[in-house]
Amino acid sequence: MAETKTSRPNLADPSLYINRELSWLQFNDRVLAQATDRRHPLLERARFISISETNLDEFFMIRVAGLQQQVVSELPNPGADGLTPEEQLARIREHSLEFFKEQRQALAEILKELEGEGIRLVPHKKLRAAEKRELRERFASDVLPILTPLAIDPAHPFPHISNLSLNLLVVIEDRGRNVMARVKVPTSVGRFMRLPPEEESETGDGSRQEIRLVRVEEVISANLDELFPGKDILASYVFQVTRNADYVIEEDEASDLLQVIEDEIASRWFGQSVRLMVTEDMPENLRFWLARNLEIDAGSVYAVPEPLGLADIEALTHLDRPDLLYPPFTPRIPQEIRNSRSITRAVRQGDILLYHPYESFAPVVEFVRAAASDPNVLAIKQTLYRVGSNSPIVEALSEARDEQTQVAVLVELKARFDEQPNIGWARKLESQGVHVAYGLVGLKTHAKLCLVVRREGEGLRRYIHLGTGNYNPGTARIYTDFSYFTDDPELAEDVSDLFNHLTGYSDQTEYKSLLVAPHGIRSGVLKLIQEQIDLAKSGKSARITCKSNSLTDPQVIEALYQASQAGVKVDLILRGICCLRPGVENISENIRVVSIVGRFLEHARVFAFGEGENEKIYIGSADLMQRNLDRRVEQVFPLREPAHRRKVRRILDLQLADTVNAWELKPDGEYERIVPGNGAEPLDSQAALLEEPG
Repeated sequence: MAETKTSRPNLADPSLYINRELSWLQFNDRVLAQATDRRHPLLERARFISISETNLDEFFMIRVAGLQQQVVSELPNPGADGLTPEEQLARIREHSLEFFKEQRQALAEILKELEGEGIRLVPHKKLRAAEKRELRERFASDVLPILTPLAIDPAHPFPHISNLSLNLLVVIEDRGRNVMARVKVPTSVGRFMRLPPEEESETGDGSRQEIRLVRVEEVISANLDELFPGKDILASYVFQVTRNADYVIEEDEASDLLQVIEDEIASRWFGQSVRLMVTEDMPENLRFWLARNLEIDAGSVYAVPEPLGLADIEALTHLDRPDLLYPPFTPRIPQEIRNSRSITRAVRQGDILLYHPYESFAPVVEFVRAAASDPNVLAIKQTLYRVGSNSPIVEALSEARDEQTQVAVLVELKARFDEQPNIGWARKLESQGVHVAYGLVGLKTHAKLCLVVRREGEGLRRYIHLGTGNYNPGTARIYTDFSYFTDDPELAEDVSDLFNHLTGYSDQTEYKSLLVAPHGIRSGVLKLIQEQIDLAKSGKSARITCKSNSLTDPQVIEALYQASQAGVKVDLILRGICCLRPGVENISENIRVVSIVGRFLEHARVFAFGEGENEKIYIGSADLMQRNLDRRVEQVFPLREPAHRRKVRRILDLQLADTVNAWELKPDGEYERIVPGNGAEPLDSQAALLEEPG
């Protein structure tokens, strides 16, 4: 009798892949879950409401807009999971409707608790007559002059509705017929108007006066007769439009990339309508009328309980109530830096690895500042992706150039939603005589690099900073990232070569120590995965641990499936999207996927292969996504010092053991919150790292 061969599983089977967009929506669910988690201070929970709203707005502006364009193009274009664009849009709508319901429930709970703390969001209709009069006076002086009512009739065409603006659709009776007008809610006056405290409105301990707020759109709605005198205002309803912000730039045809991107930013407010949000009290006939005028289909209209625009809830965190926020903390400065007179002197004693925000970002700023004022520094080269406003690093770079110091900065103008500040920084640097480049045609430069060339004795020494996060002191206090300082000649030569590639016409694609996308990171990671597969097949212990924002790349996923089948233990710490399906019999039984969502945003990228002293650990700027590996310039580099590898391994193991901030992905594609076992103490990896002594 013939022997039957066991067929190999098809690792390209769509059932083995989780849809990218739906996985992202699950991540945002985990963000929203923080708003109901009483471990967080009350106003921090309100901040998570705002973050979840901003996240979803950007998701519709980019991802949903792209899917809608695919539908219009009539290209089936299914992803690795097999879902067509139409199927994805239907699932996104279903998920979003449930999300909005849960988001409003979470907000109602927070607002109720805030009342107990003396912070009240008061509906305008519940105000006393005297309070309404006082608000009407403030409306007349501070708001009315800014407003521009726009009639909508045959003589007044439907106006442009800017992206994410709040608007009132006003229904007016005019000479026996109902007509429409639009009033845009101005952002210049703030979303909330503060009321004077009521008598005897102190909090329970008598230490604080009550804070009472009214939403500005309610104040406008209650005083529309000032805008339309002599008219009968029948009703008004709030609505918001989300527009396509995913523009495409033909870089090869752009003679001035900076000007082209500036023009595209302006057009973002006029992109195709993607989503219409209305309050649920708006009648259906008006919803359809708005949708028709905005050229949007019924499936993209969302009716939700008021208020709209929950991103503005973040404003509550700026109230003078520090007791309802996280207490401030002072990041640690490692002893090797504290004990040295300069960063370069400290680096000469040995490489330095920092983990932000637990360890201070100040040494990174000081590295650039010191180089800018050092007469022995001959060159500074740096990449800038997202640096924020009032950047001390950009200020230092702009002051560094003199007759002996060459300063070259690569400013990535295509960093989505940061284009405008980056244009400003680019122009400031250019005005100071700094050499500014905008990267390579067709690629975003996402690598985090800074090179300082210094004259020492009769020769030159190169110092470099490599990171997993942006050169942004603001986000460095809330994002977890690694910073690495070294004067290793081989790495420094690689960084010099990479800068030559970015600013000149070098075609270099291979480096001695660095892995560089788009040519080297995927192949390098696949090679390292294969090494562990070979170890497992030879009967030896094998392990892979990857920490990344997201995992979407099919080639990497297939390689991890193969590693699991070979017996390699695979642990993945993925904050956001994961298209791999763990725990599937005969496919991914040895793969565990954990997502950490807590006070700090997990942003570091770590790729570890092996165990013990033989473990290879790489850190860098790249996520395991097709966009990062194929369409961006990224860098990943090895940690050679055993002490640094032990430090990173300890952080990874701590996060894998987290029972407070961690969620585990199950084979069915759902996430389950990890809780302590019976009798076990909760382990909060972020709190543990924060509480460590200096």
